[in-house]
Amino acid sequence: MTDARSRILIIDDTPANLMTLGAVLEKEFDLQVAISGPTGLALAEHNPPELILLDIMMPTMNGFEVCQRLKAEPRLQHIPVIFVTSLDDPASEAQGLALGAVDYITKPFNVEITRQRIRNLLEREHLSQQVRTQHDLLAVQVTTLREAEAQLQLAASVFNSAREAIVITNVTGEVMDVNQAFSYITGFDREEALGRNPRFLGSGVKHQNFYATLWRDLTDKGHWYGEIWNRHKNGTVYAAMQTISAVRGGDGQVAHYLALFSDITASKNHQMALEHIAHYDALTNLPNRVLLADRLQQGIIQAQRRGQLLAAAYLDLDGFKTINDQHGHEVGDQLLISVSSRMKQTLREGDTLARMGGDEFVAVLVDLANPAHALPMLSRLLSAIAQPVQIGNLTLQVSASLGVTFYPQQEDVEADQLLRQADQAMYLAKVAGKNRLHVFDSEQDRSARGHHESLKNIRLALQRNEFVLHYQPKVNMRTGMVVGAEALIRWQHPEQGLLPPATFLPVIEDHPLAIDIGEWVINTALTQIERWQMQGLQMPVSVNVGAHQLQHPLFTGRLRELLAAHPTLKRGLLELEVLETSALADIESVSLVIKACGDMGVMFALDDFGTGYSSLSYLKRLQVKLLKIDQSFVRDMLIDPDDLAILKGVIGLAAAFRRQVIAEGVETVAHGRLLLQLGCDLAQGYGIARPMPAHELPAWVLAWQTQADWFELTK
Repeated sequence: MTDARSRILIIDDTPANLMTLGAVLEKEFDLQVAISGPTGLALAEHNPPELILLDIMMPTMNGFEVCQRLKAEPRLQHIPVIFVTSLDDPASEAQGLALGAVDYITKPFNVEITRQRIRNLLEREHLSQQVRTQHDLLAVQVTTLREAEAQLQLAASVFNSAREAIVITNVTGEVMDVNQAFSYITGFDREEALGRNPRFLGSGVKHQNFYATLWRDLTDKGHWYGEIWNRHKNGTVYAAMQTISAVRGGDGQVAHYLALFSDITASKNHQMALEHIAHYDALTNLPNRVLLADRLQQGIIQAQRRGQLLAAAYLDLDGFKTINDQHGHEVGDQLLISVSSRMKQTLREGDTLARMGGDEFVAVLVDLANPAHALPMLSRLLSAIAQPVQIGNLTLQVSASLGVTFYPQQEDVEADQLLRQADQAMYLAKVAGKNRLHVFDSEQDRSARGHHESLKNIRLALQRNEFVLHYQPKVNMRTGMVVGAEALIRWQHPEQGLLPPATFLPVIEDHPLAIDIGEWVINTALTQIERWQMQGLQMPVSVNVGAHQLQHPLFTGRLRELLAAHPTLKRGLLELEVLETSALADIESVSLVIKACGDMGVMFALDDFGTGYSSLSYLKRLQVKLLKIDQSFVRDMLIDPDDLAILKGVIGLAAAFRRQVIAEGVETVAHGRLLLQLGCDLAQGYGIARPMPAHELPAWVLAWQTQADWFELTK
């Protein structure tokens, strides 16, 4: 690639994609961004880019229409187009490629592989331009060889100085001449090539149909361009980017063929290495979660087409942690490698074994006649795991707990549901004594979920005042100010102690009881704000509001009544938090609720921002004061470049819409330091303070000081 930065135009109406791609590409390329098809066409016409990244699903004008318009414009038709879309089906991909796109990337995508694909494509485009330039020059020179000696000498100089291999043949395909670069790339001297057909370079990798298509294009269009695999004189196979052109004489008939190619093996190998890293576990070389998801989805499609069963088995090694703790991670890794190899040997050719992480694995068995057909294979899998493993002087042995579920089922299930079912069955196998398998039972599963923390017990807990609120402070890391607290519900169970919300809130998620508990939380928080206010502490408090409660037609009326019951409460001290996914489920009614609450002095925050599918228009319509970045992105941003890219995108989006932004899940000083550098000042998390009872908060506020490392960033 040249030293100049290549210019890329991104056409996509989804901000998360714009910010993610922008964060990944902006350091290496000059970017233009358009959030609609007409805007993108106007930008391309005004200042043609070298590459266009194009979404398909856009309002007004979809990506297919944009691509068709581009290819119809003479000034723009040569610009390569890559579709970047969530439409992952062969028909859409075929349509996009038929319209002239050079690549089709589906979401979610691996950003490193996407960047490498873009880099490779631009390198090929630059190389193609060089090749076409060389070709035009040489074509003119070949047809005018008899005109002047000076032109012959110039042609010879260019011919021998070119870095690309050049081959000239007659109309029957016999080599008439090659340059020095040809010998360097292929290993064959000029004398060894003269008079031979270039087929002697063939590797046998490409099918005969490939060459038939090549010659058809050469005959019909007069040229061909693409990748081809050749064999070096020493026997090694290499990849070449090649252009073949027909050179016509004065009578208009083909007189010669001119081929130019360069060795792109290193680039291809690098691309394959990146794809392997993205899809395979580094320790065991088994498929990872990403590739497993694809294999499982393909297995489901295959089961539907063939009318057979698929089995998904989740395995967890028994006793592995003890071995890891006693003998160290190096021995543990060797054990995992040995056990995974044995497991793989017990499976059939079409089956898949993947590592989920740690000592957890998933096996996908396909083409099963009935559930009983899978049980012998799963038993062999358990037996293989239980065999002793010799590592140096150590003889180690583990077993496994295995849960299995089958597809299809009476109800429609997705791939991720199958994994959750198998995981749940694995847990039951471990509880039952380990070193065994358990088959998932959907009826038993529904019964168990209903039995766990029943609605009756939760209703009684509300009546007995067993619920309490803890408060987690929110701070400005840059100034050291405490800007508020989030009220978090807990169940002070008389027998089990203090229970987190995950043990009881999911049970009532879509039940009217969720409204009763939600109103209790708001009223309790208002009472506490009043008490702190009487103590001289003005502490804004945010309360989480569930979708069921928020969408209830009486929500704003009940909120008005609760506020009226606390007449001394200062306006603006109560804030409501709603999940992004809940807000987008019914944006029309939610936006009206947000406006009505704003008139009462109650502002809204959009919780877990970045996990939904909001577009720029949605964010504009939701008049929220604050965006809360989901802790899943914050937690891994120090080690996961994808999460860091999303984080940058969210912060940039908040700034663009003039919204405040706060990060959840700040667990370390390093998290806070990076957030401050990115422009996010507000934060909460265990690295600042854990949720605490109401009576502890005033003393904590008095004692709180920002971290020294954070304070240094403000100077």
